[in-house]
This record gives sequence, C-alpha cells and structure tokens, in this order.
Amino acid sequence: MNLRRELSLLGVFCIASGAMISSGLFVLPGLAYAKAGPAVIICYLLAGLVSLPGMLSIAEMTTAMPKAGGDCFTIIRSMGPAVGTVSGLLSWFALAMKSAFGLVGMSIFVALIVDLDIHVIAAFFCVVFVVINLIGIKQAGRTQVFLVLGLLALMLLYIVVGLPRVRVENFSPFVPHGLPAVFLTTGFVFVSYAGLLKIASVAEEIRNPTRTIPLGMILSLLVVSILYTLMVFVTTGVLDATSLSSSLTPISDGAGALMGMPGRIALSVGAILAFLSTANAGIMTAARSLVPLSKDGLLPAFFAKINAKFGTPHNSLLITGLFIVVALFLRLEILVEAASVVLILTNILSCTSVIILRESRIQNYQPSFRTPLYPWIQIAGIVGFGFLLLEMGMEALAMSFLLIIGGLFVFWFYGRIRTNREYALLHLIERVTAREFTTYSLESELREVIRERDQIVKDRFDDIVERCIVLDIGESITAEDFFKLVASQMAGRLNLKPESLFEQLRERERQGSTVLSSHLAIPHIVVSGQHVFDILIARCKDGIVFSETERNVRATFVIAGTRDERNFHLHALAAIAQIVQDPYFETRWLSARGRDALRDIILLGKRKRLGGT
Repeated sequence: MNLRRELSLLGVFCIASGAMISSGLFVLPGLAYAKAGPAVIICYLLAGLVSLPGMLSIAEMTTAMPKAGGDCFTIIRSMGPAVGTVSGLLSWFALAMKSAFGLVGMSIFVALIVDLDIHVIAAFFCVVFVVINLIGIKQAGRTQVFLVLGLLALMLLYIVVGLPRVRVENFSPFVPHGLPAVFLTTGFVFVSYAGLLKIASVAEEIRNPTRTIPLGMILSLLVVSILYTLMVFVTTGVLDATSLSSSLTPISDGAGALMGMPGRIALSVGAILAFLSTANAGIMTAARSLVPLSKDGLLPAFFAKINAKFGTPHNSLLITGLFIVVALFLRLEILVEAASVVLILTNILSCTSVIILRESRIQNYQPSFRTPLYPWIQIAGIVGFGFLLLEMGMEALAMSFLLIIGGLFVFWFYGRIRTNREYALLHLIERVTAREFTTYSLESELREVIRERDQIVKDRFDDIVERCIVLDIGESITAEDFFKLVASQMAGRLNLKPESLFEQLRERERQGSTVLSSHLAIPHIVVSGQHVFDILIARCKDGIVFSETERNVRATFVIAGTRDERNFHLHALAAIAQIVQDPYFETRWLSARGRDALRDIILLGKRKRLGGT
C-alpha cells in the first residue's frame, strides 16, 4: 500500500521551518554563547550557509526519486545497500534525537507553569504527537501549519520591538574565545537546520513534488536563516553576557527585558509552539526513514507496513516514539551534539551521492531540480561538513565512528543476505573500467518512479512500446538492408511473409521519403488483416543510408497497422513526433546504453496521452 500525497507547499514550508525553529533558537543560543561569545551570530549564519550544499543535493535527488525516506532511499540507489543502511539509520537517529531535543526544551518551559517532572511532560507530548501522526499526514501537516504561523508572528514581533533597543557595547569583544571556538560552535548549532532533511523523508506524501520540494526547502532555509540571525542578534544585544551564557530560556529572557512579563509570556508561548512543531515534524519524518530500508529488505518488513485506514506507517511511528521517550533521559548537550554529528554525516553522504548519480550517467536519473554550479557546490559541501566534524573534536568523531559501525553491523547480519540491489556506484565503476557489473534493474526502477512522480498513466502506445522490437545496429547500412532486417523481425508479429513486408516497406519509400529530418525517419505502412498494429524502434549510431542526401539517419520508427487501426496509426505518429521534439532527444538517443534504455526514452518522453489502458 502506498502513502497518500496530501502535503501542499505551505505544509512543506511549515514542516521544514517548524522543525528548524525550536530548541535551536529558544534553548541553544545561551549554550552557544557560552562557547563563542557574541560571535554566536556568525555561527548561526555559517551553519545555515554550510547546510546549503546538503539541502540542494537532497532537493535534487528527492525530485528525481520522491519516495518515503527521502535521502535514505536515494543514497541506497546511489551508493548501495550497505551505505544506504547506515544513512537510513543515521537519518532516523538524527530526526528522533532532534525531536527528543525539542520535547526536552518544551518541557523546560511547561515546567515553569505546571509542577511536573520535565521527563513526564516530554513523554506525554511524545505520545500525543505519535497519535496525531498515526491518524494521518494531512492532520499532522495541518497541525504543523497552525503551530508555525503562530510562531512566525511572535518571532517578527520580537525582532521589530528588539532591534531599536540593541546595545552595541554587548558585542565587544566579538570573538572572545578565538576562531576555533567559532567553528566548533557552528558545528554545535548545525542541528538547528535539521528541518531541511525532514522534507526528504515525507517526499512520497507531497503533492507536485517536482516543484514543491525544492521551492519549499529553499524558502524555509532563506526565511529561517534570516530569522535566526536577527533573533540571536537582538538577544545578544539586549541581555548581558552573564545572563545569556547561563540561560536555557534566552529568547524568553530577552523578551522579558524588552517587554516585561507580557513579552516573556508571549515568547515562552512561542517557544512551546516551536518545540511542539519540532516534535511533530520529527516524529512524522523519522518514522518514514525506516520505510525504504524495510521495503528493500534491509530491515524487517514489519517497519514498512502501512495502516489500511489512515495510510501511515504505524509500526515505524510506534518504534520511533518509543526510542524518543528513551532518549528524553539523556543529557541536553549529548542530544544536541549527537544530532549535529549525524546530520553532518548525512549531508556528506547526500553531496557524495549526487556526484555518483550524475557521473554514472544513468539515463533515468531525471531530477526536475538540478543543483547549480555542479560539482563545485557538492565538493564545497563535503569539505565544509568534514571541517565542521573535525572541529567538533574527538568525542564527535568517536560518536560518528560508532554510529557508522552500528549501521554496518545491521546490514552485515540482516540486510546483506536479503537484498541484492543494483546501484549507481556500480554503473560508475562499469563506466570507468569498461567491464560489465550491472543489469537494467536500477533503470527500470527509476522509470517506474518517474511514472509515479509525474503521474503518467500508461496508454495503448506505451503498452505497444513496452512489447515492441528494439534494434541497436552497430554499423552503417543501406535502407534496403535495413528493411530486410525489419521484415525478418516483424513479419511473424504482423501475420505476413518477410518477402511481402519487405516489398511493402520498399514501395512505401519509393512513393516518398519517410525521412523527416537529418537523423529521423518514420516508415509507416498499412498491412492486410484486422486489429493488427505494431512498432519497431531502431538506432543506428553510424547512420542508415536512405539516399545520397539522407545518409545519417540514426533514429527510425517503423509503424505497421491494418486499415481499421488508422486512427491509432495517426496517434502513434503524433506521439513519436512530440517525443522527438525534445531538444535533448538526439543526445539521449545516441548516449543510451542499449535497447532497454532506448525503449525508456520513448516511454518517458513528453507527450499527450489518450488515457489509461
């Protein structure tokens, strides 16, 4: 059973923004200020900038393969099931830890109002959001929109009131602990931008994903990075260093300094809204990181089961909720550092995956959004993320090592014996070494992903192309020899003798050339009988010689049908004409790797369809 596509652009923006605007803003600035001083403003800005390559890479891959699990699904198809298992578990771990971080932050504020243990409060809200997400993505998405719009309004109020009252002397000295502290703190606050990753996890449930995913992610990063910088700037400018560095409620303290108790209450409400939105988005998306691993046999099938009534992955949601409840009892700084380390590793894998997918030249890797300045954006991202990881210290590196080993352990003892998936890295190795390592299984899977993404409903023309003969001719031949070859291949399918079919093709060419351009010909004939129609597709890289002036025809479509199929005959001609109008058609045709790839160019070509079969 498939997940339902019910999320709009507003829902996508609010999931990403709400996931980012939470503890990263309402709790973390105080801890970060203690590490970097007033330069914490630069740390937030740098963290947003560094997240850009990973975000663009995830957006590109997700528009090519908008499936549940997002970056996990795409990394499996790019780097293989071993790395994919590590990536999927890392994503799940990071998103769950970010949710736990949000729930702990929220409980700090709620405990000021209700006299309960913060762990009890956090566990209660975790259960509430698991239930909301079990009911459905649409309900969870609506909840997210309500929470985020209210939060943005309160943030804007804080910035407008606070900017005129910023004290410049609070920013001196600006970098009291040196540049190393700035880089370390940038890695520490990187978790604040984790919401961008969450969009990829719900890609299968987004309406019009080819447009909505990149637009939603770019808008979220732009809006949130500006708001983060301004909010931290105002807070640093209105609070003294001693108060800020020891505060777990820095924004509320800043609002209290600006607007008294009403301001403190208003921004505390905003903080609670932020934490709730993070917890909701984290539970929603973390659970979906397990779905592609389960579908690929890398985890038990139990995790991929979709609830028949609500269309949600109920088992994955319950397991994720249980893990978050356990994580709530970890120390706050451990939650932050663990989530940041895992997000950095995930972004490195995403940037690497785009390079592999592009350089493997897989024909059916067709993202609707392509990262600008490729591959420099990805290379800069890998270097930047690696630098942040190193600057976070040995503890972070040790944690990275243990998490990677854990993922490989799961693959080796469970997934390795249950999956044999083809992936893009094999295609890249095959291209470099000129040795055969692959079948056509990855291309076939991506073809079906594109059909689902673009909501392509197969018609009769598709059915015929899927069953038709495809010839890939290695050397130049004359039109007469080509027609002999066609006759030997098609005659039986048309209930004709090869000699008769050959004569008809030759006679049709005598009546008028079927060559439509320097590289394209569509010989088409009417044959005897009833309810018979067939197509043959041929490529000749060195060219078919139709005449002295038409010596380099590389794409040929032979159409043959009975007289009662005249209307469909015209439809087939129109369909081919529309497909070959693509400005990249000839390039793709000549670079296609074999007959299946040639067939896919036609099946996935842009054209008007008659409707389902």
